[in-house]
This record gives sequence, structure tokens and C-alpha cells, in this order.
Amino acid sequence: MIKLYIGNKNYSSWSMRPWVLLKQAGIDFEEVMVRFDSFESQSQFKTTLAPLSPTGKVPLLMDGDLAVWDTLAIAEYVAETFPNLQLWPADKTARARARSVCAEMHSGFTGLRSNCPMNIEATLLETGALIWRDKPAVRADVVRLSAMWTELLAQYGGPMLFGQFSVADAYFAPVCARLKTYGLPVSPVVGAYVSRVLALPGVQDWITGALAEKDFLDFEEPYRLQR
Repeated sequence: MIKLYIGNKNYSSWSMRPWVLLKQAGIDFEEVMVRFDSFESQSQFKTTLAPLSPTGKVPLLMDGDLAVWDTLAIAEYVAETFPNLQLWPADKTARARARSVCAEMHSGFTGLRSNCPMNIEATLLETGALIWRDKPAVRADVVRLSAMWTELLAQYGGPMLFGQFSVADAYFAPVCARLKTYGLPVSPVVGAYVSRVLALPGVQDWITGALAEKDFLDFEEPYRLQR
């Protein structure tokens, strides 16, 4: 059985992507949670992962002796292993578009990612309002996301970005969680998509696990220490 190594569900947006992909697609896998105690070389987190992956990071997929790291590589491996599930769109043009938007998320949106860390259990509306006021990079990222999602939903008819659930929706699930946590303003069309993603059974299972952790990590929540 496939093993997926992940970090804390409340904080680990990168772990959420392949976990939701596997769960929503109905693929059996074993979850191995490696707590974010710290990221120092001698931490339990690093010493657990170092023998398995050259990056020492999560997520990490293990299929027998094969280690697959990085979310895009994991998504591609899972899609190739289970082709009948059509985790990428069947149409070549749509598939290229889906890969493009996932790659854009993978390498971009640094304003949103750095200023709005994922925190499933928190409601940070006041913090979000200040971020929206003071961080033009966050506003620019949300504008780009909104334009992208609105265009894809119109072109492919919804309810997900490419019609049915795909890697792209799993990839943007942590962004949907961020938008909710920080209450960032979006259009009704985008807000409805966010609600649909957060209501997916696979996403709901992740949220339930995150809420059950009750594991406050101060280095993941610097905004709370500043109060």
C-alpha cells in the first residue's frame, strides 16, 4: 500500500494537496504524520524523513522502496498509477491548462503564501483585513486567482475548475482554506467555488483531522505572538 508522509494537518498546505487528491479519488493509502517539532537538522521531523528522502521534507509518497517527493511529482505519479481515475482532464488542451495552473501555484503566489500561512482551526478576520490593507502582493495574488478560477469555471462549466474533480482542485484546496481563514474578499463566483472545494468529502476529512490536532506551534503562528 502507498504511504504518504505528511506534516501537521492544521499547518501543512503542501501535505494537504496530495492527501486530498488521494482521499477524494478513493485511493487507499497509509498516512504517516510527522509532527512539525522544528526544522533543525537534529529535530525529530528531520531525523525521521532524512533516511527516506533527500529533501527531508513533506509530503513524501512511498510506494514500496520508491520515494516520490514534491507535490507535482506525487500528483503525476498517482495519476499515472491510477489512469482510470482521470485525475488530470482527459482532453489534451484542458490537461495542459490544468498542469499550467498547478505549476503556477507551485512556483508563485508568494505574497499570499508568505503573509497568510495556512491555519485550518483559526478564524483570523481582523488579521486578514490588515493584510488586505497593507500587503499589495496579497491583493495581487487574490486578483490573479480570482481571474483564473472565474475563467476556468466559465469555460469548463464547473462545479470544479475543469468540470469534475482533478489534481487542480486538490492543488488549490489549501488556498481555499486560506481565503476562509483570513476572510479575504472575493467575488460570489469565487466564493461559491471555495465553498464547494471545502465541502468535498476529502477536504472535510482533512479539516476534521486538523481540528482534532490541537497542537499550537508558535513558529507557525507569528501573528498571534505579536498581540
